Amino acid sequence: MIDRDGYRPNVGIIICNWKNEVFWGKRVKEHSWQFPQGGIKAGETPERAMFRELHEEVGLNSEHVRILGRTREWLRYEVPDQWVRREWRGNYKGQKQIWYLLRLVGRDSDVHLRACEKPEFDAWRWNEYWVPLESVIEFKRDVYQLALNELAKYLHRHPHEKRASAVSAT
Repeated sequence: MIDRDGYRPNVGIIICNWKNEVFWGKRVKEHSWQFPQGGIKAGETPERAMFRELHEEVGLNSEHVRILGRTREWLRYEVPDQWVRREWRGNYKGQKQIWYLLRLVGRDSDVHLRACEKPEFDAWRWNEYWVPLESVIEFKRDVYQLALNELAKYLHRHPHEKRASAVSAT
């Protein structure tokens, strides 16, 4: 589903742990790292798409996370021609995304990259929130920076959200 301006509706997902480190997934058979993301299907709300993509790409369900915030507006990036599917060429410019910031309230062991038949990632790691974006494909870097900047305000809003095990360990 491409809008009249040539952008495909999409959600981006930033998952943080109790230390405010963020989840990075390594694309299957590539050496590029990214946040989970995926298209919004016809009739699907951004939030519903986010939970579907969260499960498909990371294996997490709604009970494993808490929504901390989301971007107010669509954030857009253009996809270079060589990355555009042949059938979309001519009317496709790129993606428009609503980004969500989630807090993992489950455990690292709840992450299952092979939750669906065609995994997006073959490895994952936690990184500092403000990690340099060199490992992200170049045409997505600006939108990542915009999303991280807008959502950073939600990181410290609810300090009582730390898991019980993390609180007792300190």
